[in-house]
Amino acid sequence: MALIDFTSKGIYCRKGNFYIDPWQPVDLAVTTHGHSDHVKWGNKAYLCHELTKPVLIQRLGDVNIETLPYYKEIDINGVKLSLFPAGHVIGSAQIRLEYKGEICVVSGDYKVEDDGISTPFEPVKCHTFVSESTFGLPIYKWQNQRHIFSQIKDWISTNRYQNKTTVLIAYSLGKAQRLIKGLDGYGNIYVHNSIANLNEAFIKSGVTLPNTIRIFPETTKESLQQGIVIVPPAMAEGRWIKNLTNAATGVCSGWMQVRASRRWRSADAGFALSDHADWPGLLSAIKATEADKVFVTHGYTATFSKYLNEIGIAAEEVKTLYGDVNEENEDKIQIK
Repeated sequence: MALIDFTSKGIYCRKGNFYIDPWQPVDLAVTTHGHSDHVKWGNKAYLCHELTKPVLIQRLGDVNIETLPYYKEIDINGVKLSLFPAGHVIGSAQIRLEYKGEICVVSGDYKVEDDGISTPFEPVKCHTFVSESTFGLPIYKWQNQRHIFSQIKDWISTNRYQNKTTVLIAYSLGKAQRLIKGLDGYGNIYVHNSIANLNEAFIKSGVTLPNTIRIFPETTKESLQQGIVIVPPAMAEGRWIKNLTNAATGVCSGWMQVRASRRWRSADAGFALSDHADWPGLLSAIKATEADKVFVTHGYTATFSKYLNEIGIAAEEVKTLYGDVNEENEDKIQIK
């Protein structure tokens, strides 16, 4: 019997009677990480990594959450379940399932480069591997993170010389914390409420993050101009940015690898900083699992699964409701 099925509610482990990142309410949701396309409100119980719990509390409120550290194995109806680092964001995990010698790993979202803040990705040998393919095209090949941050710092320096206010657009969970760590010591860092709230939750859970300044309605434009401003995508077109003194906006996203990305055509700069594996990263991760079968979810599923089959790795495209993170519901603030 297969360890997982792909159902209308999500990825289902029938033997264990639980779902992994379901998109409809279920009794038990095993959660890979806290991005909104992988965790939904309404489940009776959640199981996640210890550092994902504060994210769920911030986003879902008072819900029933059980946690595990990496590598600890538990038994659910005879299925051995454990979590392994996914390297995607703080607390992100691959779900390893084992039953009668059969091993399946559901990776959620992952990246293979160590970002210095998330627990680095670890390949897990298995018979079946479920992989994302967000950037599953050969054009997506990331530069080293150190090089990307050098580019960002050079751009910030140019903005300061031209008396422009630096505004970086980045997701509240993942990208924002990478920027905060990577730009530590390069000036005061001002952050949107959603980022500040998550940072506080992580710090309370023992994660070390550099100091940031929460943006309040009374925060002056003059203060912001002297520092670095980080806000989520929902604020990218906000009126307050247009009211800043010569604001220069830079988008931090893997989609910036393609210069003609229409989604962010109004930005002043783009930096290909991604929390997902690129084409070589996807291939290296999958090969390291030595899986007999790979299920490819969300992203360039058709192209990527076709390529895997061509190089001798049995792969199948699977339709899911995972995809771009939706932060349209982030709290908005007004800047005077």
